[in-house]
Amino acid sequence: MDKKLMAAESEEIDWGESAADEGKIMKRTQSLSESVHTGLSYPLTNHVKCSLMKGDYLYFHYGCDGQDDRGWGCGYRTIQTMASWICNNCVALKNKHTPPPNLLEIQQALVTMGDKPSSFSPSRDWIGTFEASLILDYFYDVPCKLVHVRGGGAELEHVAVEELHRHFEKHGSPVMMGGDRDNSSKGIFGVCTGGDGSYLLVVDPHYYGCQLEKMELQRRGWVAWKRVSSLDQSSFYNLCMPQTANRAT
Repeated sequence: MDKKLMAAESEEIDWGESAADEGKIMKRTQSLSESVHTGLSYPLTNHVKCSLMKGDYLYFHYGCDGQDDRGWGCGYRTIQTMASWICNNCVALKNKHTPPPNLLEIQQALVTMGDKPSSFSPSRDWIGTFEASLILDYFYDVPCKLVHVRGGGAELEHVAVEELHRHFEKHGSPVMMGGDRDNSSKGIFGVCTGGDGSYLLVVDPHYYGCQLEKMELQRRGWVAWKRVSSLDQSSFYNLCMPQTANRAT
């Protein structure tokens, strides 16, 4: 790509610095809503089994640090939410200042690792569960299990749901979910199974706007239980599951 064109494209990306200096960006992230799923009722009154993540975290979403990343940043925001959980709940990190990496730091890390070409940073290229596993290992030395679900009702209801129950019971860490036709990244913070199917507790990073309290996020549907059958049945899905059983408090 022409160097002048690359420079022009990088100037068009609003990294949040045009409206705020580093101190103001830190203030924004420090005021993020915490543990936004708490207080949400179970989707089933007579559930057979419900498994939830354990611990506290910050809710990262589009534009939360002053950067307008609508349309491409959902994977980064889900990674940041997962990273905040690791910072708050893993023994080796909870007493250290290890904030979640910002979007540019995530891109630069993927270039440094050799996963992406130098043209990737800066860019508006989206990332998925594989990149999430690389980032969490790079910054926090936390390995991740990647699970591929081919799609369709049976695979989602059995393979994905059973994997999620096992994960939350053993590790308690939030999970990132993404796919092909359904390529919107989402955080999975719980799974609830009943006689007529299962629900996933979804923390959606696509909200854009001023900071909202958790009750309002829940009311608007940004944090909600979603039926597994409501997912795109023609899409495959990938799960990124941080393996934190021996690290969490």
